[in-house]
Amino acid sequence: MCQFNMKKWLVALAGILMTFSLAACSKTVATTAGGKITESEYYSSLKQTSSGKQVLQEMILNKLLEHDYGKKVSSKQVTKEYNAYKNQYGSSFELYLTQSGLTKAQFKEQIRSSLLMQEAVKANTKITNKMIDKQWKKYQPTITVAHILVDKKSTAEDLIKQLQADPSLKNFKKLAKKNSTDTSSASDGGVLPSFNNTDTDLASKFKKAAFALKQGEYTTTPVKTSYGYHIIYSVKNPGKGQKKDHISELKSQIISEKMNDSTYLQKVLTKVLKKGKVNIKDSDLKDVLANYLSTSTSSSSSK
Repeated sequence: MCQFNMKKWLVALAGILMTFSLAACSKTVATTAGGKITESEYYSSLKQTSSGKQVLQEMILNKLLEHDYGKKVSSKQVTKEYNAYKNQYGSSFELYLTQSGLTKAQFKEQIRSSLLMQEAVKANTKITNKMIDKQWKKYQPTITVAHILVDKKSTAEDLIKQLQADPSLKNFKKLAKKNSTDTSSASDGGVLPSFNNTDTDLASKFKKAAFALKQGEYTTTPVKTSYGYHIIYSVKNPGKGQKKDHISELKSQIISEKMNDSTYLQKVLTKVLKKGKVNIKDSDLKDVLANYLSTSTSSSSSK
């Protein structure tokens, strides 16, 4: 998957970019006992609403992003992202789509839109050595950990004593299955999905403790978060290494951070719109892009 937090992006995307079209195969939208509603009547009413204007914004933006970056986003990339989400959610994937109000096709459209936006951010971001140096200070490699979550500090301390007698991963997993209150990971011996410094889901105290462990080590004091008390075991940690070996990854992380910055995204979209030769034909909608086109695009970190 992409390094940026795709889940948050897809939520934000619903308010920025959405594929929407009005049926144009018939002049009559609906018929009632009181008469029919024509496309013209419907359009005249819709364009006066904020939601109707937003739909037009989204349609314009989608057209331009496809025009500028469509060739850089393949159907294979979309399918890869889709399958990654499907595997991540497992048996809960259908429920996730239902709760999000999306069909599978609509979810794929949103993934494509996010990938197009990512290409737009790449094209409009000049990554400097200073930015890479700054990102390197925050960089942590992708690691895998297992944890045991309990409600009481005394329980965690007792489990740590049991680990001191046998610090093997096998024993840790055994204790996790028996004692962890995290039902989503306990059955797998407490093993969590791999993560790096770009993760925004785990508690900061948890991540700090996890990154500090060498492979095969575990926390000798309980790590307290809002969920309870954790004991963390480092299953895999390749080490930070040298900056020169991670330049590509650092650049990807910088782009990911930009993707999660709504202010920066708006600046990029403004650039896309300004060079897109947009001509609004309907005088009632002439200011539909005003909130984008009136935004200053000056930025020291963009082209």
